[in-house]
Amino acid sequence: MLRHVVLFRWAPGTTDAQVASVTEGLAALPAAVAEIRSYRFGPDLGLSDGSFDFALVADFADRAAWETYRDHPVHRAFIAEHITPVLADRAVAQYEVPG
Repeated sequence: MLRHVVLFRWAPGTTDAQVASVTEGLAALPAAVAEIRSYRFGPDLGLSDGSFDFALVADFADRAAWETYRDHPVHRAFIAEHITPVLADRAVAQYEVPG
């Protein structure tokens, strides 16, 4: 299994409504992209200095399934419309989950 982890830092001035729009859009993606096995996300709790603002963890059967998600037109449109306008910084990693 492949795990995909993304951390987002929002641009200054990003509103609660914009973050809510991101959350709603992410919640809709599993219905649009069948390759998603598990999809968890949410705002940082603010427990550590320097943390990113929002995290996403997604699981896929394999690299090909993740690539389908990565390139899926619904996913690409969501990024362009909801993430890119409010994004200041992003960190991303993919790794194999044993088992």
